[in-house]
Amino acid sequence: MRTECRFCRIADRQDEAEVLYEDADVLGFEDSDSGAPVHVVLIPKRHVESANALREGDAKEIAALVLAATKVARDRDVAGSGYRLVLNMGQDAGEDAVPHLRLHLLGGRRLRWPPS
Repeated sequence: MRTECRFCRIADRQDEAEVLYEDADVLGFEDSDSGAPVHVVLIPKRHVESANALREGDAKEIAALVLAATKVARDRDVAGSGYRLVLNMGQDAGEDAVPHLRLHLLGGRRLRWPPS
């Protein structure tokens, strides 16, 4: 499955991305097609298809993504002014065709609510 998944190929350095964060479990990279001034995609390096595929034992995985996002928010100077963390599940929520769990970090401008 790793070779079929674009995000796994990015984590394995087979596809290019502007990597902004990396630790043993998480990779964060710049979203190449975004309307927000700051848009970072954070993924677990282990292939997880979506948040719907998570099990109780995977709580550490989500915590690692959130902790990585807070570090990136500080590094990108949006922690003080505010930022949004988003998990999309399914096409109606905006999840695209890449079957890999990801956390979006959005910031750099005032974000509206509701988001749609």
